[in-house]
Amino acid sequence: MRRLLIGLAAGAVFVAATACGSSDSSGSDGGKSSGGTTTVKAGVIPIVDLAPLYLGQSKGFYGKRGIKLSLTSAQGGAALVPGVVSGQFDFGFSNMTSLLVAQSKGVPVKAVANGAASTGKQGADFAALAVKKGSPLKSAKDVEGKKVAANTLNNICDTSVKESVRKDGGDPSKVEFVEMPFDQMPAALANGQVDAACVVEPALATIKSQGGTSIASLFVDVSPDLTVAMYFTSQQYAQKNPETLKKFQEATAESLAYADSHPDEAREIIATYTKIPKNLLETLTLPRWPAEPNRASIERLSELGVQDGLFKTAPDLDKLLP
Repeated sequence: MRRLLIGLAAGAVFVAATACGSSDSSGSDGGKSSGGTTTVKAGVIPIVDLAPLYLGQSKGFYGKRGIKLSLTSAQGGAALVPGVVSGQFDFGFSNMTSLLVAQSKGVPVKAVANGAASTGKQGADFAALAVKKGSPLKSAKDVEGKKVAANTLNNICDTSVKESVRKDGGDPSKVEFVEMPFDQMPAALANGQVDAACVVEPALATIKSQGGTSIASLFVDVSPDLTVAMYFTSQQYAQKNPETLKKFQEATAESLAYADSHPDEAREIIATYTKIPKNLLETLTLPRWPAEPNRASIERLSELGVQDGLFKTAPDLDKLLP
């Protein structure tokens, strides 16, 4: 197990704590702090997908259920899996491919609540294969032999970009991926460090503000109704803390529904935990935040992971999904 966790953490950046609540351990359902409040440690990523969590925290959806969120930021979901399994975090937020990779390796993770979904609209999604202003690259096929930025290697960016290239008639095996955080991608594109980027909001809005464009809606190419990410925990935590898990799921469901129906408030909260300039908030393309994951789309991600060699053993979705 130790080797599995080291492998999953490879390439992950240092996980830096943010100033969002206490860092006290939540223990089990029996171990609560004064006033009947349980501190829940969650690993997150500074992207638009997380707006419901921050909005739910602000609106008191977690607090009224006795949950005090302590949020810690990382570069990507793959960096958070070892932290959740080791008990550093109680919950984490991860793209589905990271969770599929973990499950296929026997890592005891369990998805517990929906996270974010594609808009399903070509040219109008919150994720894109983006290029800088004046780039000669005009479609996904053009990234053959080019450098493409990805926040985590051998993950959802790889399979999504490769699927877009494949659908455009190109050879996905010829794409070279370069790992970097999303917020570094606009500068990397501008200075020619990479030719294109697998990028999500709010970094996508920054690229567009600099004259860059989207040449493919890669998540839509995988599946129009793609479940991109989910909240997860360890099987051990789920077994030991059923009541806290239930409250977290209920609060998250309320937060997802609120964010989905209050996009203006979602935009405002994004400015509090990302580096997006406030003047670009209105240009952000928000994901959808449905209550339930789309299993068929997750199955498609799994198929692509097998095809692209991310899994030695196909993941068991019945064990992974709620």
